[in-house]
Amino acid sequence: MPWNEQHYPVAMKHLSPIARTKAIEIANALLEEGMDEGKAIRIAIAKGKEWAIHHAKSAND
Repeated sequence: MPWNEQHYPVAMKHLSPIARTKAIEIANALLEEGMDEGKAIRIAIAKGKEWAIHHAKSAND
């Protein structure tokens, strides 16, 4: 079952809303490719945070 804004891994609870949204999107894509759930969550959190930092920086320029 894919994750969404109402149903996502507990590990994503601490993320900002923008980072969480991106992390959910990334995690779902990784799971669709057959990646292990735990690994997909860890990668998605890291990439979601990274994306949010760069996205916020670009919006402020």
